Amino acid sequence: MKTVNLGDLEVSAIGLGCMGMSQAYGEADPVESERTLHRALDIGVTFLDTANVYGMGHNEKLVGRVLKGRRTEMQLATKFGINVKDGKRGIDGHPDQVVTRCDESLARLETDIIDLYYLHRLDPDVPIEDTVGAMSLLVEAGKVRYLGLSEVSAQTLRKAHAIHPISAVQSEYSLWTRDPEAYVLEACQELGVGFVPFSPMGRAILTGVIKDGESIASKGDMRSTMPRFQGENLEKNLCLVEELGELAMAKGCSKGQLGLAWLLAKGDFIAPIPGTKHVKYLEENASAVNLSLNVTELSELDKLFSPSKIAGDRYTSSGMASLDRD
Repeated sequence: MKTVNLGDLEVSAIGLGCMGMSQAYGEADPVESERTLHRALDIGVTFLDTANVYGMGHNEKLVGRVLKGRRTEMQLATKFGINVKDGKRGIDGHPDQVVTRCDESLARLETDIIDLYYLHRLDPDVPIEDTVGAMSLLVEAGKVRYLGLSEVSAQTLRKAHAIHPISAVQSEYSLWTRDPEAYVLEACQELGVGFVPFSPMGRAILTGVIKDGESIASKGDMRSTMPRFQGENLEKNLCLVEELGELAMAKGCSKGQLGLAWLLAKGDFIAPIPGTKHVKYLEENASAVNLSLNVTELSELDKLFSPSKIAGDRYTSSGMASLDRD
């Protein structure tokens, strides 16, 4: 496995998003999830990503319990800032919450230090300087090694970085979600900040496993509420995936591998974290590091998935409103 530097933190070039082991994408599979976590470390996928809100703490507990004896083999990232109360989602980045949330995560993860600690979403009621200032005290206390931000604008990143070095920005980025290309990637390169794409395969649509709306109709699958996965939007987007399949066949790889290779080609400061709870997909994703794309192939993919061709927003209107965008 190749490696990437997120600031001063060296991680595997392809990581593992763990959220789906606890929520969001249908039924959980505890046995296969445990196998996947162990297999990840076995093959060098050592950059693991979770958050306190995933499964309301379940995901952190899962990772902590399963990999307790292998802590030194991984780079462990988690997040705080999103909370759910009485079934309603909120954002809380107040400084007085930072230590408490961190201590809770440390306990669930069964570790004494977190390698990369993210603010999950910008709290619109709290200056980013205040939140990051409180987070920096975690580094001083030895509870956290490096700091990160999730779904922030270039302007917010610059403000935060002036208070304490930010090692990584995590945002959705894939062939069909190109938002970070506007300003954030440029700011990361300028500041020496790593970039971590989540949902790098478009919440699995780029893999070809989603054939229609019935594919995501199971209870608890968040994609069924997302505009891009509904009705005519889904039909249009699946047409693009068919064309992606033709390019992948010509390259001799899977559609998902082609999407990951495209991301890795965008910069040596980028480390995508495809999520899966299955060993076979984990292994397929990891092998994408060995796939190289030439200029012509990159251009074809850029054009095929130009933002104007993607039908529907990433989230519902309330979800889009929670994003900090340039």
